[in-house]
Amino acid sequence: MLVTFSTRVYADITVFGDVAMSLLKMMGHSTTVPGAILAEDVPEALSRLTTAIANEKTLTPEENKHADELEVSMVHRALPLINLLTAAAKENCNVGRSR
Repeated sequence: MLVTFSTRVYADITVFGDVAMSLLKMMGHSTTVPGAILAEDVPEALSRLTTAIANEKTLTPEENKHADELEVSMVHRALPLINLLTAAAKENCNVGRSR
């Protein structure tokens, strides 16, 4: 499954379903797809995600449940979504998610 995050002020971001679920959990949001993050909730979701990603950076590979030598790190996977959320927060826009 693929999940696409979209807002009217930034290009759509599409990620694999398991990665999307992890990112949504980091943001403190429901993993129900389709769904939305309302404009007033975007700054909090962005803050939670950036905090979670900052915490991931401090973990050793043994401690990091998302780490895998053969895969792109969650830190790198989150960056496009962080950019999308930042743009949405700046313009006070909703963020949708769909399959």
